[in-house]
Amino acid sequence: MCGILAIIGRGKDEALVRQLSKRMSHRGPDESDLLVTEKGHILSHERLSIIDLKTGKQPIQGTDNAWMVHNGEIYNHQELRDTVLKNHTFRTHSDSEVIVHLYEEFGNEFCHLLDGMFAFVVIKGDDFIAGRDPLGVKPLYYGLDERGRIYFASEMKALADQCKTFSTFPPGHYYTSETGFVKYYKPQWENAATAVEEADFEALRQWLTHAVDKRLMSDVPVGVLLSGGLDSSLISSIASRLAKQKGQELHSFSIGLDAAAPDVVAARKVAQFLGTNHHEIYFTVEQGIAVLDKLIWHLETYDVTSVRASTPMYFLSEAITEKGIKVVLSGEGADEVFGGYLYFRNAPTEKDFQKELIDRVQKLFTADLLRADKSTMAHGLEARVPFLDKQFLEVAMKIKPQEKQPKTHSGVEKYILRKAFDTPQQPYLPDEVLWRQKEQFSDGVGYSWIDTLIGYCASQVSDTDMEKAEERFPYNTPATKEAYYYRSVFHKHFPQRSAAQTVRKWIPKWQENTDPSGRANAAHVMADTAISQARIEV
Repeated sequence: MCGILAIIGRGKDEALVRQLSKRMSHRGPDESDLLVTEKGHILSHERLSIIDLKTGKQPIQGTDNAWMVHNGEIYNHQELRDTVLKNHTFRTHSDSEVIVHLYEEFGNEFCHLLDGMFAFVVIKGDDFIAGRDPLGVKPLYYGLDERGRIYFASEMKALADQCKTFSTFPPGHYYTSETGFVKYYKPQWENAATAVEEADFEALRQWLTHAVDKRLMSDVPVGVLLSGGLDSSLISSIASRLAKQKGQELHSFSIGLDAAAPDVVAARKVAQFLGTNHHEIYFTVEQGIAVLDKLIWHLETYDVTSVRASTPMYFLSEAITEKGIKVVLSGEGADEVFGGYLYFRNAPTEKDFQKELIDRVQKLFTADLLRADKSTMAHGLEARVPFLDKQFLEVAMKIKPQEKQPKTHSGVEKYILRKAFDTPQQPYLPDEVLWRQKEQFSDGVGYSWIDTLIGYCASQVSDTDMEKAEERFPYNTPATKEAYYYRSVFHKHFPQRSAAQTVRKWIPKWQENTDPSGRANAAHVMADTAISQARIEV
């Protein structure tokens, strides 16, 4: 939705702050504004207008002298207006405004009331609070400069060269100067021992449908990212049904190297089945390589799988915004919630399987959510992720790990999710898509993308470079030439040690080949024939 920058502390040059904020102008191309409070603190906002196009400009003032900036969407804002905030006077129709009034009503203890994705800062006098949504769908960084001023920003580039130290703001927390970081999101499912429930297919359908429905909230057109894999296809199917009920047309988008790419072929089948207004976007390997430098600047990571998968998503997002779409639904999170990555087949025990599920969900903000936000927001496009809805997670994460494990279902990953939407009377998807094997996004756009990319990076990094890799990059030393190349580009833009420390590598467990490509797992060669046969036998 936006890019926010807040500086707590006096004396920062206003013109410089505007320049820092403009480093994130791609996040909010519609409006820009800056406020210096009476105490000298600064709030800046780059706006992507989605809700309340006319009066939703930020920073937004509360009832008295409290001010706030927010990046994200609050899906239950109308419910909050009608209940706990019914005595407050609102200046806008924006979903964001509820945040400042919740602060006025409850002090620091209100983040748990918000249903949505968010990163915000509220300032009142010299008091302030910053918060981030439960799983980190929206990015947020914080830092400290040499004068002791505290910075909060949607992207690292707005504060990296201003702060002596900085880091990633932890999801599910709020921060004040009095309390420090406080964890407000404490779901039961974070305890592996709570995963004891039988799979309830009807509940999974109902809560995922509800999660999609609330994420269609918008005053601008909404589309769907349709890769042709199970997750994005299910989201597209549900959104299509809801759109038809409202008499609306749904636009779907897929991308690949050409019309024969695995994802493009599958997405085409789904779009025809659902009757969406479908758009196929193509990019070349040469275009992908040419954009790497700019892409890594946008992503603010050197993680190999994030860079690989972000490249097609970057091009796709650009094409979507050119068609006037500002919001898309995406399928991130399902693989973590249901154990969809092929390496989950190799989990040694049920306990290990469940522990890995929880760990992957908790760390989504370091990889898939970072990629989904920054590759889309690079073009002013907002991605929403229904699989990570709080209520849906309460149902899905408490299912017994044995029921989720692929080996329980003849090697079929995400069997429970597939079976929940296997409704022959009113099918959600064609069978060949509903039971299609997992393809990681960077593979599905066309296998030659990763193969050529690895070769290109190898040509740019010498054996001598690799021998001295630990000397140049003592922290998180790259182990391959591809990783070294991405790290070099990242270091050019973000040379600070604090910057390198914000990155976490996505590495599959329980397999000899630690390359993050799904094709690196031996299970990949079993392909769709084994999946389809398993469906019949189970």
